[in-house]
Amino acid sequence: MTCKQSGLLIAAVAALTISGAAQAEALKLIAMIPVPGEPLETYDIGYVDQKTNLYYLTDRANKAISIFDVAKNTFVGRVGGFVGIRPASAGDSGPNGISLVNDNTEAWSGDGDGTVKVVDLKTMKLVDTISVGGRKRANETDYDPKNQIFLVGSDGTEGVEPSYVTLISTKPGHKILHKIVIERARQIDAPMYYPANGMFYVTLPVIDKTDNKGGIAVIDPVAGKLVKIIEVMDCAPQGFALGPNDHAIIGCNAGSSGSKLPPLTAVFDMKTEKIIATTNKMGGSDMAAYSAKLGLYVTGGREAPGGSSIGLIDAKTNQWVRNIPAPPNAHSVAVVESNGRILVPSGKTGGFCGGCILVFGEN
Repeated sequence: MTCKQSGLLIAAVAALTISGAAQAEALKLIAMIPVPGEPLETYDIGYVDQKTNLYYLTDRANKAISIFDVAKNTFVGRVGGFVGIRPASAGDSGPNGISLVNDNTEAWSGDGDGTVKVVDLKTMKLVDTISVGGRKRANETDYDPKNQIFLVGSDGTEGVEPSYVTLISTKPGHKILHKIVIERARQIDAPMYYPANGMFYVTLPVIDKTDNKGGIAVIDPVAGKLVKIIEVMDCAPQGFALGPNDHAIIGCNAGSSGSKLPPLTAVFDMKTEKIIATTNKMGGSDMAAYSAKLGLYVTGGREAPGGSSIGLIDAKTNQWVRNIPAPPNAHSVAVVESNGRILVPSGKTGGFCGGCILVFGEN
């Protein structure tokens, strides 16, 4: 190899290494998508169908799943029938988690009344309600497309009932396959299906009634059993999203007002089942995402150091790049691969837009 060739190779490697960082520095607020109806204030998960560029938001203010075209930045419509915002005395609010199933023809969402509601996306109608029981909400969700199995988590009530996950077939009949109790956890958060081994990995912010120990539950959807719990220290894991090289980003609740832990965000190796990188520049987080187009992990840090922010981490180097200031309670994030944009709902309070979807991108 000549010196010139060596120099070109080094330059190419350097370019690959900083690509995520370069993309992060270029991101800025470029659009605000209005949300009609009741002013958007309380919301949870957002999911983008990357084939259609439709964004599905669990919109508690409007008791619905609200749908947006994020190629055109327009509101498309919504499907109601959810419990909406409810006081603690009446149970939890909803809708909460959302997954598209059966070749993205249906949306399944956990609701605040301990049910999963099924939406036909062709007719835009609610077509089934499946009770998973419990005194609290049916929360976050994910989907095993190989076996057509949907998972939803339900938090427990200390001294009354344990936390558990429910596995449901998305085939006709919507049979409840298994209810798996997770005694060590008091909260069930983000499930993530991992195609490499066919398991669900589910974040548990707190286990064993400790202040600094959380976990990731490994669930076998076919056998219907808890395989193990991977302990995760000093993080309080919530959001979870798969990235490149069998790595995943964990949105840690560490650093929030309800946590005794200092701010932290972590990158997790799915093969070794260990944390391989951390940053204290982002914390107080909930949801997380990965953009292959941008080469970035994205976390929603509603109580991040320095104020509510969107955290950006280079997925090649696993290094923190920057935080983008965001509205209060900026915990929900989603990415659009076709145009490299990041979607963040903004509530009616906070001075950004009075209730809209913020769009961050290069242009």
